[in-house]
Amino acid sequence: MGAANTTEDPHDRARGYVMELGAALHRYGAMAPRVEQAMELVAARFALAGQFFATPTSIFAAFGEPGRQSVGLMRVEPGNLDLDKRCALDELLGDTLHGRVTPETGLARLAEIERAPRRWGPAMTTVCYGLSSAAAARFLGGSWREMGAALIVGWMAGLLVLAAARSRWLRGVFEPLAATLASALALVLAWRFGPMSTFTVTVGGLIVFLPGMMMTTAMSELALRHLAAGTARFMGAVLTLLALTLGVVIGRQVERMLPAIQEFDAALAQAPPEWSLVLALVVAPLAIAVLLQARPRDLGWILAAGVIAFLGARSGGQMFGADVGAFTGAFAVGAASNLFGRVLHRPSVVTMVPGLLVLVPGSLGFRGLLSLLERDTVSGVDAAFSMVMIAISLAAGLLLANVAVTPRRLDAAG
Repeated sequence: MGAANTTEDPHDRARGYVMELGAALHRYGAMAPRVEQAMELVAARFALAGQFFATPTSIFAAFGEPGRQSVGLMRVEPGNLDLDKRCALDELLGDTLHGRVTPETGLARLAEIERAPRRWGPAMTTVCYGLSSAAAARFLGGSWREMGAALIVGWMAGLLVLAAARSRWLRGVFEPLAATLASALALVLAWRFGPMSTFTVTVGGLIVFLPGMMMTTAMSELALRHLAAGTARFMGAVLTLLALTLGVVIGRQVERMLPAIQEFDAALAQAPPEWSLVLALVVAPLAIAVLLQARPRDLGWILAAGVIAFLGARSGGQMFGADVGAFTGAFAVGAASNLFGRVLHRPSVVTMVPGLLVLVPGSLGFRGLLSLLERDTVSGVDAAFSMVMIAISLAAGLLLANVAVTPRRLDAAG
């Protein structure tokens, strides 16, 4: 009997590296077309013929010529954006495409990136959950009282995120549980500290979890004709909205256990000074940057992107309406982010996503579903339609920005 052949195919490591790199990009928030493009370039660098297909929950790869292909599948979970690790992956991708990395060293560096601790610790991220919630309440027209209440609700949500990171059960029910607690806490705060818009407080506290950015990404993927990924992501956004809405409805039952809460009258509410909007505009992008684990050296650029997005959306909205305002804001931040990527040789997503999060339409969809549950069909359908139109406007603005300022090519990284 002959000895078994234990010689490893020299291409096996390269195939494994291509798959692991694609999974890492997906894990840290890359769009499906971006994952596929990166895998194609790396495969070509190692003289591998391959075709790749990524969705929010799986990555398929077929290596070899048609008719003689070996097929691989990786089951993945929808990724969460981590700007620090996305930058590290971008550097690794650039080194690979420039021939400075072998499959063996590439796999080792991927393991190092995976093991690296998060850029910002739990204390700072919890603080920033509260700050982003307070800023969101101001953007929604809230008073000082509502901003303070949203700050508390945001801190509660941040602590729940930390707990969910340690519990598989909590991760499975996170959205409805977070919405239930946020809604109940908003009612308790309104009972204790006086009349306030519990809707503004609840949405402000949950703003980071609303799937507006997911909806915008889905529209972008659909516009790029990546129908499978776009449709799956769109339905994921809808299900997240439904889970949050269910949680809010459950949380509102706490009102039955409280003494009568003084009714909130928006006409009598004291509007905060205009400078508080400027303060919120400074706080929101920086807090979001910390939540997305951005590198400290990028904070100034992220702040600038948030200001550009807000001013672009506000000027466009005042002249042409909210839908066009979303388009102009997305175009402005998209073009600026592409320029940032080309000049500084860093991923444009570093400034683009935090800037867009100032504009995304998740709160409109949330308001629409709540209106439908309250049998206010006209308002609910109107809000839901507005959410979809704003998401389309954001995606269109980003696509036009890519025409105006060509994004940095992946093979120019590094």
